[in-house]
Amino acid sequence: MSGDTDFTPRLGKLRDTGAGSSRRFRSRLLKAARQMSAPRTKPSFTGARIGKGKAAGLHARIKAQRLPRMRLRRVVVKVHIARAKSGIGIRAYSRHIDYIQRDGVDRDGSGGQLYGRDDRDMDGRAFAERSMDDRHQFRIIVSPEDADQLDDLEQTTRRLMLEVERDLGTRLDWVAVDHHNTGHPHTHIVIRGKDDLGQDLVIARDYLMKGIRARAEETLTQELGPRRDIEIVKSRHREVLQDRFTGLDREIDRLSNQRVVELSPGSNALGRFTRSLHEQRLSHLEQLHLAKNLGEGRWQLTPRWDQALKAMGRKGDIIRALAAGVEPGKHTDRVRFFEERTDDLPSILGQVIQHGPQDELRDRRFILVEDFQGTPWYAPVTDEFGGASPPIGAVVELSVQPRKPRRADRTIAEVADRSGGLYSDELHAAADPSASSAYRLAHKRRLEALRRAGIVNRSPQGEWDIAEDFLERAAEFESAKRGGVAMKVHSWASLKAQIEAYAETWLDREEVQHNSLESTAISEARNARVTFLRGKGWLKDAETTLNTEVRQRLRLEELRRVGEAEAERTQRSHKVLETGEGFEGKFERTTDLAQGRMAIVGNEKAFALVPWRPDMERQRGRSLVVEARERGVTWNVADGLKRGLSR
Repeated sequence: MSGDTDFTPRLGKLRDTGAGSSRRFRSRLLKAARQMSAPRTKPSFTGARIGKGKAAGLHARIKAQRLPRMRLRRVVVKVHIARAKSGIGIRAYSRHIDYIQRDGVDRDGSGGQLYGRDDRDMDGRAFAERSMDDRHQFRIIVSPEDADQLDDLEQTTRRLMLEVERDLGTRLDWVAVDHHNTGHPHTHIVIRGKDDLGQDLVIARDYLMKGIRARAEETLTQELGPRRDIEIVKSRHREVLQDRFTGLDREIDRLSNQRVVELSPGSNALGRFTRSLHEQRLSHLEQLHLAKNLGEGRWQLTPRWDQALKAMGRKGDIIRALAAGVEPGKHTDRVRFFEERTDDLPSILGQVIQHGPQDELRDRRFILVEDFQGTPWYAPVTDEFGGASPPIGAVVELSVQPRKPRRADRTIAEVADRSGGLYSDELHAAADPSASSAYRLAHKRRLEALRRAGIVNRSPQGEWDIAEDFLERAAEFESAKRGGVAMKVHSWASLKAQIEAYAETWLDREEVQHNSLESTAISEARNARVTFLRGKGWLKDAETTLNTEVRQRLRLEELRRVGEAEAERTQRSHKVLETGEGFEGKFERTTDLAQGRMAIVGNEKAFALVPWRPDMERQRGRSLVVEARERGVTWNVADGLKRGLSR
């Protein structure tokens, strides 16, 4: 080594072979080489700038700016594009129409009234049938701040939709329902994904995100007039004590520097009024432990204070929504949220006291479970039950959803590990020559979903950057998409209904004895059940659990009673499947028994009761072939798609 060469050695950790740094260097080297050798191409097409209403959205915002922003009537607009998928995805169109017309949303507590451009009493089923071949549909919630001042929310919605049609240059097929079940009346609008020529309706993203709101604010301002000074003052003052992220908080955020806010004294009446509002708001944030007064008009905001306020707002909305649906005597202010629990805590066992959609646009669902110690728990759950969640009173167990990536994620990680942290269709084909194009396409679609979630990035050349923590982040994404909650139904019947049920129940199972030692409610119900069984002669005095013969007899007896009731109602015969027998019919509906949920599969002359499983929901309304075997009942779609055991 020459004397003029500076060299400073740096010692690593003991027994460190440098494998990690070697891999990172190799990854960077290969990535740089690929970027240098990649052909010069235009950026990939995203579709963000196309669609109807691009220019109209800009015009609507410019037109709305003729008045000062504070003078415009404020409107909250939420938009979701629901895309059709096979099976349950398409049926979600029809379920959404049924949901927005549910009982309790009108002023008198009745169901919502569906209306359209010219008519009331629109046929929701007919609209859903027209939508079945649509690739997508647009779901919109329009919530005017001053909706209570409108003479007719329905006519206001029609005027808004007329403006939207003019902006888009096409006649729209839409339906709407006004909801009055919350503090702010609002309107649900569903637009078919077809234009007046029957082509796929593509609306510019800019118009969906901003143009519709601008039109709604313009329409409302024309109807009610600009906001007066007294209305603006009252509206801003209401935000002072709200436990949510408000307009005042946005102003405070703009004033902050490194989370330190310095309030100016104000040179005029408006400035002094604004400073007073900011001081009052910051004092409230201090009570919430989100700010600290440093004196002399200076305040220190806590880290992530804005996110904490947004979380409080979401939870407050949930509490208010639950209060309208929980039976009298239940205290919704005691509701706890499952997401606040740590992974090491035991699961929650309790009874369902309420359920419904968590997100009115995306049909995400929630369940409210009261554990056997009397604490209500709110948890988001997946829609694996096809919109038919466990009924009120059902005994369920909530636990943390295991965080694990999909098999496709592991394949992507393996390809990227060989390619220096990159994935592409070509790299996948080189790593696994046996992989078909359809198989590789499924992995690209998975990556596209992860890209929208901010987990991976795609280069203009079609290559994906796969970080070292890809599998962990993909697992978290998958868990969050499922709500982070796993739900197991122990009994579709309530504890009270099980006590004197002429059927095999959850209370009859041996594992319940362990739970009864930890819960007074379960112990009392089980003791009452044992007393009932002994009174009927199904249990001897010394016995505490049913034997196999009695269990089988009770199961068959329950099926016989339900079958007779269904036969009388539909004037069809009940087909009881013996081992080796088959039956073909349409999956009509489900019924909840003490022994579990059953699917009713029938044709014009007969029907059969088949043990239900979540994967059957995708086939509701389709023709199935069921067959009884020694190990249980199998079912196939009539076109020959094979399915597994259902019991």
